[in-house]
Amino acid sequence: MPLHIQLFNGLKDDIINNFTVGDKLPSIRKTASSYNLSKNTVQSAYSQLYAEGYIDSYPKSGYYVSDTNYENFTSIKDIKIEPLKEKIVYKYNFFPVRLSKDIFPLKLWKRLSAKAIDKTLDFGTYLDGQGEEGLRKEVAKYLTSSRGVKCMASNIVICNGFAEAMGLVAKMLKNRYTSLACESPGYYITKKVFEDYGYNIDNVSIDENGLNLEQLKLTNSKLVYITPSHQYPTSVTMPISNRLKLLKWAKDVGGIIIEDDYDSELSYIHRPIPSLQGLDHYEKTIYFGTFSKSLSPALRVCYMVLPDFLIDIYQNSFDAHFPKVSLTTQKTLELFLQGGYYEKHLRKIRTLNRKKHNILKECLIKYLKDTFHIETRGNGLSIAINPAVALDMTKLKQLAIENRIKLYFASDISNGEWEAIRMGFGGFMEDEIEEAVKAFSQIWYKAFK
Repeated sequence: MPLHIQLFNGLKDDIINNFTVGDKLPSIRKTASSYNLSKNTVQSAYSQLYAEGYIDSYPKSGYYVSDTNYENFTSIKDIKIEPLKEKIVYKYNFFPVRLSKDIFPLKLWKRLSAKAIDKTLDFGTYLDGQGEEGLRKEVAKYLTSSRGVKCMASNIVICNGFAEAMGLVAKMLKNRYTSLACESPGYYITKKVFEDYGYNIDNVSIDENGLNLEQLKLTNSKLVYITPSHQYPTSVTMPISNRLKLLKWAKDVGGIIIEDDYDSELSYIHRPIPSLQGLDHYEKTIYFGTFSKSLSPALRVCYMVLPDFLIDIYQNSFDAHFPKVSLTTQKTLELFLQGGYYEKHLRKIRTLNRKKHNILKECLIKYLKDTFHIETRGNGLSIAINPAVALDMTKLKQLAIENRIKLYFASDISNGEWEAIRMGFGGFMEDEIEEAVKAFSQIWYKAFK
């Protein structure tokens, strides 16, 4: 079939199925260049389209799709455009995992970033898929001294966010395990990631000592995900005796413990509790940490500490050949840790967020009085509360929307396993908290049954 006929047929099909009346076709020169054809070939195809009434030609303007009355042909008038939903601009946003903008050390970060980007960096090669060695060494030093984690730089993998890191673990372990035991209530992202990789999920309840070990033993799972130092979302801490029992269980069944050190740095009542991984003499623990709550969620930097046998598996995987975080971010963070700035920053944000935590607690007591009780406090960036009186939660949610107050409910992130209102304070300035709680209290009382 001649080239101009092939082009004519292709353009005709596009006009009938994909174009709308009034659409402009590319110029003859542009079409010739795109398809590597001569101008004469394109001119012949366009002429045939014009002759058959598919397009109209307008001097000094170009070719336009005409109304062919084809039953499959869509006119612009026939297209129903859904109106865009109006975006709500909230007066008060109690987001439970946000840091206020002023906390990030921007000037220092810019200075260190400029220092990190020098002629020693090689932008002509792929990065280390496990993370740059310099950064991994600094993370290992920090974890050893501050969290009691037993690791070397060779055990660490730098990842781009929690979900990606958890996905790597799910992929590495899928030939060994078929099910995952999770805390209930627990972090829904973990469950979702492992479900996507085909794992069965065994929900294990939480009691005053954290994960219920007797229930765990009744499941078929040999792989378990826990947040032992600050259980998410109930804030329960697993005592040392249960940690040792859990490690022995992993040894006896040939299992693996995935330890998420959630919010470990942000403790306002007592010193941060050492990691479970530091007690592990059997190499049965995968440790997860992040800079999202302590430095910035925008950087998307987290890390995992893998036992030696899993490092070998990771290094032989496809994922190990590609970097997870940009070179400039890794090198700047390396300098931030190396210079002792991260530890100074941690002391600063603990002090600032402790003040915000206490202001929020005092304001809740002042405005809600005896109509509520506190579920969790003393850690992280939020205080979880529940009503102590009959209250219509559905009405409260509707009133919050009407009054442009953004609220967050634990049931939304725990698949309904646990309910509480998560009152975040991290994103507010200190002098904004009382005004926000006062506005919240006004809809709170209106929602009483």
